[in-house]
Amino acid sequence: MSLADRDLIGRFLEMLAAEQGVAKNTLLAYQSDLMSASGLLHGKLTAAEPDALVALASQWRDLANSSVARKASALRRFFAFLHEEGFRADNPSTALPKPAQTRPLPKILDKDEVDTLFAVIEAKLLQAHPIANDYRLSALIELLYGSGLRATELVALPRNAVVSDRPFIIIKGKGDKERLIPISNRARQAVSAWLDFVPEKSRFLFPSREGHISRIRLFQIIKDLAAHAGLDPAKVSPHVLRHAFATHLLAGGANLRALQSMLGHADIATTQIYTHVDSSKLVELVNRRHPLATRTLTRRASGSNPLA
Repeated sequence: MSLADRDLIGRFLEMLAAEQGVAKNTLLAYQSDLMSASGLLHGKLTAAEPDALVALASQWRDLANSSVARKASALRRFFAFLHEEGFRADNPSTALPKPAQTRPLPKILDKDEVDTLFAVIEAKLLQAHPIANDYRLSALIELLYGSGLRATELVALPRNAVVSDRPFIIIKGKGDKERLIPISNRARQAVSAWLDFVPEKSRFLFPSREGHISRIRLFQIIKDLAAHAGLDPAKVSPHVLRHAFATHLLAGGANLRALQSMLGHADIATTQIYTHVDSSKLVELVNRRHPLATRTLTRRASGSNPLA
């Protein structure tokens, strides 16, 4: 990578962090995509002309549309930054591809599968001598499925995030945006039981020797729970439980805007994907609640002529 590319990529990332509050993981993704593009263009990314970008995009042909779209988006924002800040007189990003994308339906667990996970947890807590990790598991799953937290938000919760007499928690999510999330009595009780094992001086609700448990550790804990419940571990993850929270809440009658707020989605279009599970519920609702549902369809007598 050339010094020019390294310097301007660094300035671009600083701008995203300082002015737009872009999340750390997103910044790392941008950095990776831009450094990769610089390498493929032999350190001439910042000076790339449209034909060079077309050639660059041709090297993405074996990638999924979502990956191509992500890389192209990173480059568009980078070149827009260069143009706006006066580092380039033009913006060559119109040469980048815009692949059509279809948003995949989220993988979810049905209610019976969720009940199976909780049955395993309850069995652990009903043992003669439950261990600390059993109480931690209960608190993690109650919060994850009961509140729809992101994995990164859950593992980094402060020790005092959940208060026994307050039915909500305040989360600082993507872009450092705060949102209010209701939590159930069950979740508060599970956290209260777990807190007996958390040192009072701990900064985090789910501590580890290096601060708080990692997202990877959370994945491992949930995969292990799935295996004990007889479910396919590949089918269960923190994100799948977040999807289950959203889907089951919406199917239960939750308002889409309220769900958007709880999930921390900037765009309601992201939340609307959960409406795919409601088709059967909607049919049932129309058949049961619509004013015409109780009216009997008048049928003509067999053999009669409707035009007579």
